[in-house]
This record gives sequence, structure tokens and C-alpha cells, in this order.
Amino acid sequence: MGRIIWAGLLVTALSAWAMAAACNQETTAEPKAGGDCDRTDPDNEGRTGDGGRLSGGDGLSDGDGDVSGGGDPDSPADADLDIQEPAHNLPIHQIRLPPGFTIDVYVANLPNARQMVLSPGGTLFVGTRSAGKVYALRDEDRDHKADRIYTLAQGLNSPNGVAFKDGALYVAEISRILRFDAIEAQLAAPPGPVVVSSDYPNDASHGWKYIRFSPDGWLYAPVGAPCNICESADPIYASLTRIKPDGAGREIFAHGIRNTVGFDWHPTTGELWFTDNGRDLLGDDLPPDELNHAPCAGLHFGYPYCHGQGVSDPEFGEKRPCADFTPAAQNLGPHVAALGMKFYTGAMFPEEYKNQIFIAEHGSWNRSTRIGYRVSLVRLQNNRAVAYETFAEGWLQEGGPWGRPVDVLVMPDGALLVSDDHAGAIYRIAYAPIERSKRGIGPGKRK
Repeated sequence: MGRIIWAGLLVTALSAWAMAAACNQETTAEPKAGGDCDRTDPDNEGRTGDGGRLSGGDGLSDGDGDVSGGGDPDSPADADLDIQEPAHNLPIHQIRLPPGFTIDVYVANLPNARQMVLSPGGTLFVGTRSAGKVYALRDEDRDHKADRIYTLAQGLNSPNGVAFKDGALYVAEISRILRFDAIEAQLAAPPGPVVVSSDYPNDASHGWKYIRFSPDGWLYAPVGAPCNICESADPIYASLTRIKPDGAGREIFAHGIRNTVGFDWHPTTGELWFTDNGRDLLGDDLPPDELNHAPCAGLHFGYPYCHGQGVSDPEFGEKRPCADFTPAAQNLGPHVAALGMKFYTGAMFPEEYKNQIFIAEHGSWNRSTRIGYRVSLVRLQNNRAVAYETFAEGWLQEGGPWGRPVDVLVMPDGALLVSDDHAGAIYRIAYAPIERSKRGIGPGKRK
């Protein structure tokens, strides 16, 4: 078991009570996919426009790395077929895991690998940021390693987000969402994309998107704050939006979210949970990154006025008190750059991991002592976060990081994939009972 970093039991209990009141429901409500709150933020409007910054901020990037990406968004897709090369130079023996777990390389030489999505047909699609490419991976011989890599598109504008529905691959650039129809039948010669939406803001700062389809079929896409800390005239900034699969009906689901790059729906309640990256330039230990819980639409999570579980912002906190907002369900490490997250729904790991949350922490960039560069675990009880632990670590060494986790994905066999945009790789974490694995210390096992 990983070491416990933070619990926060009292505050999470108060948070659950506040959200239940806001959503006019009990926390034990029947499963759903994000209903509407009876009490909504007064700024909860779905309109868009030029908007932008009103005041504050310096435009610095957060811990998710430099603001980059780009190329010609209209460049034709490339259909190169590559065969994976050996990954002997990746020091995965340095990764520490709980007893019984192992880590191996699923694929290497995959530059800037970011968000992942698996199709029902077994194709793993991977987005990027600075590389401007979208990949498709196939494990044809079922040996738990990708043996075919297709480059489906290139020259895109930070195509971080990938989602899959009804045979089509959806790709999110900064201002557009594209759709590649019937993609699995055309991996070697992919079709040109259909533009689903082209009216998202084009700000590079926190403009890259993590996208997913909800259980009820909406496509969720964030719009990050166009700054480090600021108020914006357009309410679409610092929000989480959702649209129909054809791009119609866009609305704002939640406000006060500086930059979420990971979210998932609880497998039992159907309620949304998401990570959020805290602001910079308040020192090493403030504010925390956040794990948030949105049981219904219309909630405001505090940015830019309040952070975490009651940290008033020194620049904007006087304008609105923290009591106006929904606090974080769990404070995460300060500046860890919490990105992709998933509920564990597989059957491979021990029962204690069932329906618990794995989070990829990309790692700090502006902290005097580095933190993050790991996969963490948030444990839930009765739909409340009760513990925050390190699950996998070792990408950060004394000389600096050799890898930076970005996203996590539960595979059909129960293994957990972890993407790494710094090392250009995807890892596979598996579990075998100690009785069967104690013959030797394999890669990534804790002694």
C-alpha cells in the first residue's frame, strides 16, 4: 500500500453536505450521469464571445509544462506505419510499486504521448500536445505490447484530447473538435476529419483539452483560464463544457475550474469527478491541486477567488468568500500538476482498489523542491475522499525527472496503462498475487 499523504476527513464530510444541499439531493441518490443543480452560480450561462482577461495574471503556464503545440491545423493526415523499437533505455526498474505489482513498457518511441482512449475493437488512440500528432496503436499478437503504430494526423494544434464513440474518433485541438469516421477500418489511410465544433476560444494558455463522453452521451470539453490568475469577461473561460456528439447544444456544466486535464464518472453513482491544476506564484506549498466532485451541473469550484478546501486567493479572494463555492473533495499536492484520472473498474487488482481513483501527476515546474512525477491513489468511502496516497513513483530521481505521467487507462484485462509525454512511452502496470510473483523481483516491484 502506498504511503498516505493527506486525508482531510472533516472537510470532505462538509463538502459532501454542501454539495448535497446545492444539488437538492442526498449523497446516496440513484445512479445518474450528472443532473442539474437547483442552486446554480449566477454566472452560469452558456454564451460565448471574445471575452478574455479582465484583470490579473501573467499568462505563465502551470505545471503541465510550457504552452506549446501548433502547426498547420489543416495539414492532411499522415498514415505512416511504424514498428516499435526496443525500449532498453527506459529505467523502469526505478519505479516503485506496492507488493505484487509490476510495470513494463507497453510502447516506446511515441513522442509526446498524452491522453489515451481504447476502442471496443482494441485500438488504443493517443493524443499529443507539442508533437501535433494523433496515434493509433494495435497489439495484434496480444502480448501486452503495441506492435503497430499508425500516425493518423499531424500538424494539428495541440491535439491533446481523444474520445471514441460509435466507430468514430474525436480529437480536440485548442479551438476545434474533429471527428474521424469509421477510423478503425482505415488506420493505414485515414479519412479527412469532419469538423464537429470550431468555436472554442483559441487561447494557447490552458487551451489544450482533455475530452470524454459521459455515460449519457455528452462530450465534455474544458476551457481553461487564459492566464495564471485572472477574472474573465466571457464565462466560458475556467469552465467545463459539454456538447452533443454532432457539436450542437453546447452548455457550461461547471465554473471556477482553472485547468482540468482529467475527469471520470463514478461507476456506481454516475457522478463526475475531475482534477484541477492550482494557480502559480504563491510559493512552494500553496495552493494545492485539486480533486473535485460534481454530482450535478451548475456548481462553481472557486477559481479565481478560492482554491482547494478554503484557501482564499490573495488577489481576488476579497471579492467573493470561499463559502460561495464548492470546495475540493480532496486537496492534492501543491503544484503536482494532477492530470488524467480514472476510477479503477478492472478485476486484476486486489479488491481494495475497486472504484478507487488513480491520478497521473505530471510534476511541478516552478517549485524549489520538485514534487509529483508519479501516479497517486485517492481512496473513497461512502462517495467521499478519505485518503491520498502514492501508488507508483520513481520517474523523479536526484538528477531530475526521466519521465512525466500524463494519463491513466484501465484495460479490459484490468491492467493500468500510464502515458508519459516526457519519455515518449506508455507503461503497463499489472498485478499478480505475491505467491505467484515472489520467485524474483521483477521490473518496478518494491522489495
